[in-house]
Amino acid sequence: MDAFYKSLLDNNKKWVESKLSEDAEYFEKLAKGQQPPLLWIGCADSRVPANQIIGAKPGEVFVHRNIANMVVHSDMNMLSVVDYAVSVLKVKHVIVCGHYGCGGVKAAMSNQSYGVIDNWIRHIKDVYRLHKKELDAIEDEDKRFDTFVELNVKEQVFDLAKTSIVQTAWKHNQELTLHGWAYGVGSGIVNDLNVNISNDKQLEEVYQLNF
Repeated sequence: MDAFYKSLLDNNKKWVESKLSEDAEYFEKLAKGQQPPLLWIGCADSRVPANQIIGAKPGEVFVHRNIANMVVHSDMNMLSVVDYAVSVLKVKHVIVCGHYGCGGVKAAMSNQSYGVIDNWIRHIKDVYRLHKKELDAIEDEDKRFDTFVELNVKEQVFDLAKTSIVQTAWKHNQELTLHGWAYGVGSGIVNDLNVNISNDKQLEEVYQLNF
């Protein structure tokens, strides 16, 4: 057996033992169900683990991850996660968390073809198109990259607010706030981008659904 693969199984056993030593009923309690207050929509990047970043325990965060933390309205996987989190689990917060140095965002800044992922990256390129004037005016490439990461997060938060799932929750006076963060892989620090949406009045009128 491959040494790395074997280490995964060994580490699992050690983790179980450590948890049981702290609380003999730890896993029995987890098995009874979940009621997390937070849905995390983040990047699939292996350096951005949702629970560890915010010091959350198992059962406290419902998680969806994809390339560049995108909210794509035709993505049934994402929509299903959001619907379950909002409509069934009744989460009170949704955080869209991007990260500086994101490979998907970087790829969207170039014309390089990467294969099938080009179709996904096109959605990120759409964000660049929306903010082209602002981004093109930034001469420093690193600064432009960081700004693009932040703008992408903000656009995904607004796209999430436009979904019928979220607007239905607000229509029924459900407590639900959307937030946008950018995580620094090199520092471990979260940058709150101060985009917080708690009702559809913060959207342009054309996106406000009538039920």
